[in-house]
Amino acid sequence: MDDDVKNDSAEEISSSSLPSEPRQIEEEKKEEEEEEEREEREEPSSSDEDQRVYLVPFRWWKEAQDPSLSEVKNGIPYAACPAPPYGGPMKIFSNIFNSDISFNLKKEDGSSSNGESGEVALPNRDYALVPGDVWLQTLKWHSDFRSSSKDKKGFSAVEEDMSDVYPLQLRLSVLWETNVLAVKISKKDNSVECFRRACKIFNVEAEPLRVWDFSGQTMLLFLNEKNKILKDSQKLTEQDLPLELQVYGLSDSFRNKGPKKDDNGQLSNGASFLMNGNSAGSKSSYLLGSSFEAGSLGLTGLQNLGNTCFMNSAIQCLAHTPKLVDYFLGDYRREINPDNPLGMKGEIASSFGDLMKKLWAPGATPLAPRTFKLKLAHFAPQFSGFNQHDSQEVLAFLLDGLHEDLNRVKCKPYVEAKDSDGRPDEEVADEYWRNHLARNDSIIVDVCQGQFRSTLICPECRKLSVTFDPFMYLSLPLPSTSTRTMTVTVVKSDGSTKPSSFTVTVPKNGKLEDLTQALSTACSLGVDEMLLVAEIYNNRIIRFLEEPTDSLSLIRDNDQLIAYRLSKDAKEAPLFVFMHQQIEEKFICGKLTPNWRSFGVPLVVRENIANGSDFREVYAKLLSPFLVPDDDSVDNIDSSNNSATEVDSILSESPRKSDEEKPVEGQSGADFQFYLTNEKGVEKNSEIGMEELVKPMPARLYVLVSWSEKMVKRYDVQPLTLLPEVFKSGFFTKRPQESVSLYKCLEAFLKEEPLGPDDMWYCPVCKKHCQADKKLDLWRLPEILVIHLKRFSYNRFLKNKLETYVDFPIRDLDLSDYIAQKGEKSSNRYLLYAISNHYGSMGGGHYAAFVHHGGDRWYDFDDSHVSPISEDKIKTSAAYVLFYRRVEDA
Repeated sequence: MDDDVKNDSAEEISSSSLPSEPRQIEEEKKEEEEEEEREEREEPSSSDEDQRVYLVPFRWWKEAQDPSLSEVKNGIPYAACPAPPYGGPMKIFSNIFNSDISFNLKKEDGSSSNGESGEVALPNRDYALVPGDVWLQTLKWHSDFRSSSKDKKGFSAVEEDMSDVYPLQLRLSVLWETNVLAVKISKKDNSVECFRRACKIFNVEAEPLRVWDFSGQTMLLFLNEKNKILKDSQKLTEQDLPLELQVYGLSDSFRNKGPKKDDNGQLSNGASFLMNGNSAGSKSSYLLGSSFEAGSLGLTGLQNLGNTCFMNSAIQCLAHTPKLVDYFLGDYRREINPDNPLGMKGEIASSFGDLMKKLWAPGATPLAPRTFKLKLAHFAPQFSGFNQHDSQEVLAFLLDGLHEDLNRVKCKPYVEAKDSDGRPDEEVADEYWRNHLARNDSIIVDVCQGQFRSTLICPECRKLSVTFDPFMYLSLPLPSTSTRTMTVTVVKSDGSTKPSSFTVTVPKNGKLEDLTQALSTACSLGVDEMLLVAEIYNNRIIRFLEEPTDSLSLIRDNDQLIAYRLSKDAKEAPLFVFMHQQIEEKFICGKLTPNWRSFGVPLVVRENIANGSDFREVYAKLLSPFLVPDDDSVDNIDSSNNSATEVDSILSESPRKSDEEKPVEGQSGADFQFYLTNEKGVEKNSEIGMEELVKPMPARLYVLVSWSEKMVKRYDVQPLTLLPEVFKSGFFTKRPQESVSLYKCLEAFLKEEPLGPDDMWYCPVCKKHCQADKKLDLWRLPEILVIHLKRFSYNRFLKNKLETYVDFPIRDLDLSDYIAQKGEKSSNRYLLYAISNHYGSMGGGHYAAFVHHGGDRWYDFDDSHVSPISEDKIKTSAAYVLFYRRVEDA
């Protein structure tokens, strides 16, 4: 498909899933070849599937024909008659003990080819042989008719036998009389139950029986036998050819009582067929309690091949899209375009069509979509291997691939896009749509594609540009997730108060300036003050957040943030960062050994400091809120109000050593020692004395302060060690469930917003690129509307999932108020019919699908397990991709 049809979210494919080496690609190709060979051995090929033969009541086939069609598929009528007895004494002896069913089918020359004979049809004794594709189309017609008239009586087709499909093994041979087929049904080839049913169906001696062949297989049998005789006239021995019929609508007393069991106790509906010597092992359908509704088409699960739930979920939603089901169960192969250079040589469409037929086969067991997975990985290597992927991404690729494989346009003409130039929108939109259809015409375009109106306005010259672009699906943002709470500790640099924590609400995808603005309001920041935000880890600053446009999405919930209140007047002064360490004794090799350990959060000040004495005074001011008052001065108000003076006296004390105190390595008798260090605080460079500091000074100076044991006792350092996380999530702590309407998501998608700096528009008037204002509007809606909820956000560092609950309509999604085209005749109301759900987190999530299956019935397709689910449980916060179909206005 043209590039302008692809949405941005389809491009969000992680490069980590691509094959890293050519060897992996070769292994994928080898695996694909081996899988194709295994499929050929284990399963009938697609051409064989087209030849599958079903035995059904003739009236069942007749009622499904469209009376408006002038041509009706021709059939070959056969009359059944008893087979003549064998000759000879041994043949008579063998005939007594042989209980096999034998009869002949003689071609009738007097009957018309479409079943309109002059004879009166025999009730329940006229049968039809039909191929697999006719069987699927006709069965779906009866299923739809049954649903539409379930409250009416007189449904003449065999509605009571909708679920009864079982195999019968026949052996056919052409007799010398060229219009007669000999039929033999043996006990050795069939289960006891199937053979018992065959005895009731083919009891030709009790009453007449007639078979109409609409499959053409009997004629092929005659032609093959004739050619064989012409090639080798010496070999006149009779040879049986096996044929397995899928019997439908014919059971005990012509009423299905439920799935029957064969000799091995296995359910015998849904077996594969055997024809002309090509065998496929019989498959049994194991039905687990209420997880499957017998007799309903399309309730077939898909096996998980290893993290393929994303693919299974997308396939089930597409496999229950009404127009696509009709299309792929019909003759879709005639529209395959193998020569399209943008397509996949028709292989994706063929593989998907084969899978669709298997999913809608009656009584089918859960399928293993290996062939489809290999085709998908072959043309889209990002889906190779067994990594988890995005169901919306595989859906986007699949829709695009099906469109190109089924594009009816064989040679795409060159079309030049024209600007509106003030013309009416209706005229411009129709012109764009005609140009699009001239290059893109497929069932996907017919069903799934709509049209946007895109308006761009230059911010300088106000140039207006209007274009109309096609879309395959809508990717809607979740506006309710626009806020988050963040807890930040604020520290004053003047030593007036202890650190305080503030919890503020900021935009989820906001910037640093949003956080600083919220903090400024919360802490009553003065006009002469500013905030410097930093991230703390292991008692040190690992980064300063200084760029106002930095994204808040880079800050995780378990990070620890601190905001320093600094004076604007000293903006040009150096920034001093004080880190702290104290003595800690540890047992090393059985000996108690003292070591230095970092503690607390760094303290920051921005001032012009001339010498070591001023240096100590600044540090004393920062520590003053943490000073523990002496017991003697508790009642002394004057002394308690002069804590800074007391710190000064402490710092000015001369070093003293008592007889009991022994200095450890690197520690003198001083209460505080100051060393120049690096930003990590792991190096001790030169000690800072009382002399004048060396000029020029760097913009940031990191200082390591060694505390003596006496100072640790004199200060309450606990406020320095307790730093809260941005968002504390405990075992019982849970974020409040956010909720938003689907209409709000659509409004957020359609609102006007400026283009990003990486997506600027070239203005033809200003002759330069600019960040134009862009506005999207819905102009033309498709019959099938796919809505993708953008739950996953990606950036350079993080992947995040949004758990917002989206309240979406089930029965009446009305988009009339969001259509820019006036006078649109098509209905703008939609009905939900499928949901692709994602459960869990980004790394370990799981995909499943909810699918509407007629009436009020919904089913949960969880890989191979299919189970009913009530309608009131389908609206969850796991909804990821919504599928709607148009409902015509009454």
